[in-house]
Amino acid sequence: MESNLFCDLLGDESDEDDDLIAKAYDESVNNDDCSVPKQSTSSIQGVNNRGHNPEFDLQAGKTWIYPVNYPLREYQYAIVEKALFQNTLVSLPTGLGKTFIAAVVMYNYYRWFPRSKIIFMAPTKPLVAQQIEACFNIMGIPQSDMSQMTGSLPPSTRLQLWRDKRIFFLTPQVLFNDFARDACPAKLIKCLVLDEAHRALGNHAYCQVVRELRERRCEFRILALSATPGSDFRAVKEVITNLLISNVDMRHEDSPDIVAYAHHRRIEKVVVPLGVELTNLKIKFIDVSIILTMVKGVTAEVPCPFTLWMTQTE
Repeated sequence: MESNLFCDLLGDESDEDDDLIAKAYDESVNNDDCSVPKQSTSSIQGVNNRGHNPEFDLQAGKTWIYPVNYPLREYQYAIVEKALFQNTLVSLPTGLGKTFIAAVVMYNYYRWFPRSKIIFMAPTKPLVAQQIEACFNIMGIPQSDMSQMTGSLPPSTRLQLWRDKRIFFLTPQVLFNDFARDACPAKLIKCLVLDEAHRALGNHAYCQVVRELRERRCEFRILALSATPGSDFRAVKEVITNLLISNVDMRHEDSPDIVAYAHHRRIEKVVVPLGVELTNLKIKFIDVSIILTMVKGVTAEVPCPFTLWMTQTE
């Protein structure tokens, strides 16, 4: 995969984070030992070679659908167009439509593969719960075909849901556990969306799910979403490798095509008095600290926990 992929994505105003991600991507796709597939723009057999995949709907596959009931944002359209045919890591600032992009991609795979299972994974239950209504509102995916799965559901209930439903919102732990029980029809999974994708490090459940699907020789599309792909070069490279990413679409707050939609932050500092109870606790802590320093023969001043906390959060 050529490194000039990033020329159109980053623009002239790319910062150090952009360079870090570009470097990580280039090294990942050029490393012969890594598992990143060097894919063409249509790597799923059903899309690339329709005659070889009976699960692919030839009529529906002639087109892909983009919603017109929302204002057109060119960056979202461009990202969707790539994400449909390449394993894509999408990095957008918070509030700029990552869920919208996911809903459009999921809906098209829902159309293209009528018997398929579409998965949206998030690391926590509250994040999972947020996505069902969003996907229904954006693309009108029938709620009768959607299911939110939690570990609290009995195995027999989950097994029935895997048989009856097509789009699932769950945590990666639930999906991996159902793989282990052979409750989930892994071969039918055609689209896998991962929210908060920067967590895909080491032996995280995201990594376990992707490895399991590969070991079962499943054919599926990955869409990874994150506002912050990684804190350093190694982390970004590992995320790209672990999630089989072959395309990175990144924007930052100053990118020309999102400036009009960016939510500019205004920081206002508010100092809150400790109150009587916390003030008394602070005085007691200082008294104990003074006694300890005298016993140990230490003369250095011991900071109180409230001071430390305020220092760390400012």
